[in-house]
Amino acid sequence: MMKQKSIKSSIPPWPRELVRWFEGEHRPMPWRSDPSPYKVWISEIMLQQTQVVTVIPYFDRFIARFPSFKALAAADLQEVLKLWEGLGYYTRARNLHHAAKAIIENHGGKPPQTAAGLRALPGIGPYTAAAIASIAFGEAVPSVDGNVLRVCSRVWGLATPLRDKALADDVRARLVPLIRTVNPSHFNQALMETGALICKPRNPHCDQCLLSRWCVAFKTHRTGELPVVERASKVPHYRIAVGVIWKKGLILIARRDEKQMLGGLWEFPGGKQKKGETLEQTAVREIKEETGLMVRIGAPYATVKHAYSHFKITMTAFRCDWLSGRASPKASVEVKWILPADLANYPLPRANRRIAEAIR
Repeated sequence: MMKQKSIKSSIPPWPRELVRWFEGEHRPMPWRSDPSPYKVWISEIMLQQTQVVTVIPYFDRFIARFPSFKALAAADLQEVLKLWEGLGYYTRARNLHHAAKAIIENHGGKPPQTAAGLRALPGIGPYTAAAIASIAFGEAVPSVDGNVLRVCSRVWGLATPLRDKALADDVRARLVPLIRTVNPSHFNQALMETGALICKPRNPHCDQCLLSRWCVAFKTHRTGELPVVERASKVPHYRIAVGVIWKKGLILIARRDEKQMLGGLWEFPGGKQKKGETLEQTAVREIKEETGLMVRIGAPYATVKHAYSHFKITMTAFRCDWLSGRASPKASVEVKWILPADLANYPLPRANRRIAEAIR
């Protein structure tokens, strides 16, 4: 009995206070009002690398079209990608589709209810599995994302670099005994909410944070130093030339292989500029290599800048007139001649969508 009392007394009061704060102050979100396993799963995948304000309209449209695992599993991937268009990180959409099929085919239409079981599904890592398991099924497993790492690094004064896996392992181990004393769903969401709204990367609102009484970084005036963020390497930049190829009133688009970045989406043929080339020469060469077509280069439609997670591009799209050759998918899985007005029906990467909007 004495041992049990000692363990209980070692748990600080802040988890209970944090949960009470969350229950009274949390932001309304469509998946919070109805935390069904399906809605929690969709929201958690969408929220990876994406802010809540951006996710909500996508979530509402997605749920309206695919209201269940069964509906999503039965959908065509192209329709799934089209609904996802503009949200980025398209691997998430493909994995959602694959996972829905696995849930229907291998789990009787019901997802696993534990983090360990959820990890076996496509696109679900440790954080997402813990989030779904705790929010949808009440499993007492910590969900550790960037917000939680930042909050905990400051509260406990942890100097392990943010990108070091050892920090996530340490934080997860420290949170296990705490989450077992409170509502697991509300505890995980409360930590995430604190990181999103209060314990911000820069200029945290410590005066509004109930954790400040226990926060080592606040007490030692090190909120600007913690968590430790190592300087990122320089992001490479590429010049891209693509062609909007015209033939008898139609334009050519190509569908990327699902195994590629932006897999399953359609794009205008083109690629990276080589040293010594003009962008016009790049477009002619890439179009020949990718489709087998010879084209005549015209004026540019638009130049678009876009940033991905690990590199940046500046893409210039040229009007091109077909001269000779039969289009074939040499660097893609499919090519298709379509009316310009039909571009709205195809899922395009954001940079290509902006090019499409510039076509006259």
